[in-house]
Amino acid sequence: MNHLIYIVMDSCRYDSCQQANAPHLAKLGPVERRYSYASWTSPSHYAMLMGMVPHTSPRGVFASEVYKGEFKRWVDRLAIPGLSFKTFVPELSLPRVLKTHGYRTIARMSLPVLNPYTLLNRDFDDYRLMDHHNDFAGMVREIVFPDDQPRCYFLNLGETHYPYMLTGDDLPHISGVHGVLKDLASDASRTRSDQDFFPNEEMQRLHRQQVKCVEYLDKWLGELYAKCPSNTWFIVTADHGELFGEEGYFGHGPIMHEKCFEVPFVEGLRP
Repeated sequence: MNHLIYIVMDSCRYDSCQQANAPHLAKLGPVERRYSYASWTSPSHYAMLMGMVPHTSPRGVFASEVYKGEFKRWVDRLAIPGLSFKTFVPELSLPRVLKTHGYRTIARMSLPVLNPYTLLNRDFDDYRLMDHHNDFAGMVREIVFPDDQPRCYFLNLGETHYPYMLTGDDLPHISGVHGVLKDLASDASRTRSDQDFFPNEEMQRLHRQQVKCVEYLDKWLGELYAKCPSNTWFIVTADHGELFGEEGYFGHGPIMHEKCFEVPFVEGLRP
């Protein structure tokens, strides 16, 4: 059986990944453009932990056939014969299926909406919200592979999520955004004009910042390869995309726009 490392770069747009200098990621194979099942963090992670990876958009096929094909792909990923949609029902839980085959299942999350009190924690042996939202380095340092059982590490990375911050000096300021975040728990409503809320120069700087974050993560991906046995299967993707001012949108969530659903996807055995 293969070990599994499932990496979710939170909010990472497909084109951010394409623009980044990411040689370690490229070693897994060409990065595909796929689409998330949801436009924000929690529901997207629920779908992935059902065993459904971000999807292509094929025409002229029944959706049920696409789902069946994706569940069968776990045979190749894990080197376990016989996996199928029937294997995953009734729980439809990837960590539950892995545990039935002897895996130790470990999750490290960066975003508070994925905290251990959510249902996402249900089938993991070890599930923890990191102390800081941008600590892929800390996750890599923790990862070990004992000889006695296969392991699954499911990692949610916050570096590519707003504010796309690696150090304190990198924190960008967007007029209006910080106030909205500050008032999130209150009932006060805020209105801003597009000109005030989405300055184009600042939006472009934010996008470049996300690209830099992908490049930073890629360096630690190389460190992670060095720790993994050769029979480790990697999935690297995102939970949803991000808007950087296109058509008056910023961020993700209650937005119906292709860039909110478009994500990078690459998988393969450890290089």
